[in-house]
Amino acid sequence: MSGKKIAPYGSWKSPISSDLIVAGSIGLSQLVVDGNAVYWTEGRPSENGRNALVKWTPDNSFEELSAAGFNVRSRVHEYGGGAYAVYDDVIYFTNFVDQRLYIQYPHSEPEPLTTSEPLRFTDGTVDPQRGRLFCIREDHTDPNSEAKNSLVSVNLDSHNESGSVLASGYSFYASPRLSPNGRQLAWLSWNHPNMPWDGTELWVADLDETGTSLSNLTKVAGGPNESIFQPEWSPTGDLYFVSDRTDWWNFYCWCNGKIQAVHMKDAEFGRPQWIFGMSTYSFERPDSIICTFTQNGLWHLARLNTETGRLTRLDTPYTAISDLHVSNGYAYFIGGSATRPNAIVQLNLKTNETQVLRQSTDLTVDTAYLSVPEAIEFPTENDLTAHAIYYPPQNRDFAAPEGERPPLLVISHGGPTSATQTTLNLGTQYWTSRGFAVLDVNYGGSTGYGRSYRQRLNGQWGIVDVQDCINGAKYLVTQGLADGDRLAIRGGSAGGYTTLCALTFHDTFSAGASFFGVSDVEALAKETHKFESRYLDSMIGPYPEAKQLYEERSPIHFTDQINCPLILFQGLEDKVVPPNQAEKMFEALKAKGIPVAYVAFPNEQHGFRSAENIKRALDGELYFYGKIFDFELADAVKPVEIENL
Repeated sequence: MSGKKIAPYGSWKSPISSDLIVAGSIGLSQLVVDGNAVYWTEGRPSENGRNALVKWTPDNSFEELSAAGFNVRSRVHEYGGGAYAVYDDVIYFTNFVDQRLYIQYPHSEPEPLTTSEPLRFTDGTVDPQRGRLFCIREDHTDPNSEAKNSLVSVNLDSHNESGSVLASGYSFYASPRLSPNGRQLAWLSWNHPNMPWDGTELWVADLDETGTSLSNLTKVAGGPNESIFQPEWSPTGDLYFVSDRTDWWNFYCWCNGKIQAVHMKDAEFGRPQWIFGMSTYSFERPDSIICTFTQNGLWHLARLNTETGRLTRLDTPYTAISDLHVSNGYAYFIGGSATRPNAIVQLNLKTNETQVLRQSTDLTVDTAYLSVPEAIEFPTENDLTAHAIYYPPQNRDFAAPEGERPPLLVISHGGPTSATQTTLNLGTQYWTSRGFAVLDVNYGGSTGYGRSYRQRLNGQWGIVDVQDCINGAKYLVTQGLADGDRLAIRGGSAGGYTTLCALTFHDTFSAGASFFGVSDVEALAKETHKFESRYLDSMIGPYPEAKQLYEERSPIHFTDQINCPLILFQGLEDKVVPPNQAEKMFEALKAKGIPVAYVAFPNEQHGFRSAENIKRALDGELYFYGKIFDFELADAVKPVEIENL
């Protein structure tokens, strides 16, 4: 404690300001390796969120490949991913504005491959032998019916293609992968009401000489109760994949017409397929896979011997790893940790030395201001346990008065079928460096803990997630790590729904913040896009048969029950969660005399992208908690108008 200033929790002065958070950061995604060259996209807030394609070569040179006006981003399933492929230095990509496929030769301008019809393309694999691109197409030509998804073959010598349909009839397709000899194609498909983490099927078929038709279609694995992830051919032509058939996403091989388990472990080698082009493993040699897996909220890198099934950990400083690819003795991935921002990383597989090729931010913060998280497990309903990432307050310059416990901010992540990560998040450190404890909850329904844990949310959205957030908060209070009178919960979108349910149907929390939170799940079921149009079938019930249940689970119908101070942040152009949902909440609390604030952003949609608005929301939330929990802020921030205070 020597030399530290004594000040109440929440009032500590921190160098991690909202200005620092919104300055100079980029999003890194869609990593692809072609020979010795590494490609990725950079989401740039300074360019209105444009995804620019960047190339790195071993001489440590960087080249931006995206021509002015081009944005490498697909809208298939709305979430996109897999927006480009590279073969022999030629790039095939989807442009966000028109969703057309383009071809771009080295040092040349992009040329369109596909028509200007309302078609969307993603997840391509190049067949150089036939001059084709096998990819997923989403057809929006009929505005009066649901979009049609199919597996197609695009002629790379054309400039007005719509693609030849190879497979159709299923609701969704993903992951077309060409065998090393070019004779077979593997892919995934699934039907409504399943999401890809519920049940998918793995198919293989023979390709004809033109690459425009398939024969001898064979279903290898999968079904409505088995989720298959990332089919991948070995260099010798065996088909590997990840399946959760035994509860955990583990490795299997389709060898000589039979499925064989490669490695069994109570860990996840797969991820929920919200986007295309995800990769958790890559072949180093025919008998060796470099892979990443998660246990207890942390990701690890390992080498898997495909002949013996032996898994050997590879030590790295990274606890969040994605987009893994291997080429010529090196592994490449996007990695981060609690004290390291996301970065494109190169790992020498012989020496285990790492090199950072590109960081998501050049900003540096003294690690003495950074809270190092801890994965915790705590008791919850029905004699079960749930998981979370706990961040204690941390600031090298301050300590709290003796006997004071910190306010706790519980975070309910979005999705809800996803999970929180441990990558350095300055938005989280903004709170901990000011004296808040933070609990980032991986409630039942989150991924990373097996299929049965993921299925806890089946029929229980708005119940299990809320109970786990509440029980996580109570656990920290009993451990002496949080002040039971100063508990707050926050979340955005689906996490905002959990937040609003917790504040409406329970009285554990003393304050809350909802960012474009879902308050009417019936409206969501009616209006959302194809990919998620049946998502709530499993989490609540089929609609409209379960209409009464949808009404009972919608906080918007029970605003009379909310007695907790609440701040709402809302984009006025949000089509997913219309502003009237937040406005109705605001008016109800205002009429009841409960402290409430509503901050609307005229030009924002579902999620805030403007640096100015991100700053305003962060500082406004801090100001709100300062007033509700009665602590002085170390720095002046722009006030928000709080009714009834």
